[in-house]
Amino acid sequence: MDAIFDDDYFMRKALQEAEVAFDKGEVPVGAVIVVDNRIIARAHNLTELLTDVTAHAEMQAITAAANFLGGKYLHKCSLYVTLEPCQMCAGALFWSQISTIIYGAKDEQRGYGAMGTKLHPKTVIRGGVLADEASQLLKRFFSEKRKLN
Repeated sequence: MDAIFDDDYFMRKALQEAEVAFDKGEVPVGAVIVVDNRIIARAHNLTELLTDVTAHAEMQAITAAANFLGGKYLHKCSLYVTLEPCQMCAGALFWSQISTIIYGAKDEQRGYGAMGTKLHPKTVIRGGVLADEASQLLKRFFSEKRKLN
């Protein structure tokens, strides 16, 4: 992998998507899907805008990447997402057969790990990439939400 195109580089792109979500009043989770050091999908949470509980960043990214590739399987693709996927997203990622998932902050309550959800056995998972930045954005979002209520 080229030095510039490392996990931090792509996670920063996912964090940019999370900032877009934040600005829209969405829970700030962002995602990008990469193949051969090229971003083929960018997404962020859209659950409020679309009034759709399934409109998580990962789900949006999976759909965009599948459309780009012209097929439902995301072999040789890597997902960079700012928060550990929930069990719904983990299920979709399982079926997509994505090769790698790299996430930022761990979700101790609703993450796929805490929920006991399995990912595809061939999927490689790495967590904690720019976790502090991802966590701080989420904390800022929920702190501001509490002030408004």
